[in-house]
Amino acid sequence: MVQQNTRAQIGVYGLGTMGSALALNLADHGFDVAVSNREADWIDNFLPEADGLAGTVTGHADLAGFVQAIAAPRTILFMIPSTKPMDQMIDAIKPLLSKGDTIIDGGNADFNDTRRRSKALDGTGIHFVGMGVSGGEEGARHGPSMMVGGSKHAWAQLKPMAEAIAATFQGDPCVAHLGPDGAGHFVKTVHNGIEYADMQMIAELYGLMRDKAGMDAGRIGQVFDGWRAGPLASYLIEITATALASTDAATGCPVVDVIRDQAGQKGTGRWTLIEALNMGQSASTIEAAVGARGWSSEGDARRAAQDLLDPAAQPAGMPDVDDMENALLAARILGHAQGFRVLSAASQEFGWDLDLARIAEIWRAGCIIRSALLDEFAAAVRGGLPHGHLILAPAMRKRLAEALPGLRRVVASAALVGQPMPALFAALAWHDTMALGRGTANMIQAQRDYFGAHGFERMDQDGVHHGDWLR
Repeated sequence: MVQQNTRAQIGVYGLGTMGSALALNLADHGFDVAVSNREADWIDNFLPEADGLAGTVTGHADLAGFVQAIAAPRTILFMIPSTKPMDQMIDAIKPLLSKGDTIIDGGNADFNDTRRRSKALDGTGIHFVGMGVSGGEEGARHGPSMMVGGSKHAWAQLKPMAEAIAATFQGDPCVAHLGPDGAGHFVKTVHNGIEYADMQMIAELYGLMRDKAGMDAGRIGQVFDGWRAGPLASYLIEITATALASTDAATGCPVVDVIRDQAGQKGTGRWTLIEALNMGQSASTIEAAVGARGWSSEGDARRAAQDLLDPAAQPAGMPDVDDMENALLAARILGHAQGFRVLSAASQEFGWDLDLARIAEIWRAGCIIRSALLDEFAAAVRGGLPHGHLILAPAMRKRLAEALPGLRRVVASAALVGQPMPALFAALAWHDTMALGRGTANMIQAQRDYFGAHGFERMDQDGVHHGDWLR
């Protein structure tokens, strides 16, 4: 194990996929890094990877030695599960730290846990940072998008290193201090919720082309490849096109055709949905995506139901590729708008003062949902959001007006032929709900008053009223 006397500028604890990649990224940019891991043999296996990098990497199996190897005030990044292991590690390392030191949780944490941990360390002189990291292994190694929540003191220590290793978009580092305590982890959670919706919408159009238009994987891949140069240009469109063009070595078939249609999830999509509902906000596109992943696990039941349920499908012409492109464009705008609305509600709820435009900007490179639309979203936010909604910004209204007819035709065709499109359906339903000045909640209020005497507000009088119901 390599040792030396020079104090490191940062410590990284946890040498799994993401921790190893971030440690190498830091060293690659000239920072001296101390590393440690619960399983000591991982340290010796990792150190040769750092040979020849601009910074020095030292390994420390002992926690006390690891802490002592870092220059004060210390910055220590933990890349371990953000559940009980994180709490246990805080308890273990806290006695070894000094005032001014900073602990960073770089995992996918529930922001409520981050807020709790930050509060528990208040008054100790030790700072706690919740940092969302997006981009997977490749991003962590060569430039992730990072969403930081914590004290200004902690950000001042971390900023030079974070900006050095972050992805850049036209020279602008894709990292920002977004607010105190759980702000960074909350923004990362909503990022992942939007990611769920984006992926589901793409999968739904793939399914329509495969199952109803009779297109093979290669042809569908060409369609997605053609969308890479337009307003849909994004990382997810790019990898979708590449995945559809890939061949399975064992069978010679397209790889996607040999993959079981069952998608897992790690919880961030559900967290986004739960927090949106807690704040009374709509996240219907994300809800549809989370639900679809849940339904995907019931493969046996679905295969049995295929012969038992009659979808009552009707003949319908297939929408053309331009309609499908516009459907995805409109739905992605609507899905992102829901995500930004949830961020806005959380900012008000928790006093974070989130900069939505800056959030859009740090998502432009390095992260999974990076796309050409994010520049437009940032500009729209800076121009002012009428009634707090992205979809009401002039540029977004224009985009939706042009793309929405395609979404309507795709959804209508899918409904007629029995092709499920939960996320695209949800996006259109939310748009039409928002576009209806007088909705139907008056009927719900009438029902609630009838069976539970909950009362209702009248349009012509103030106060709470009850109906003269016939019983």
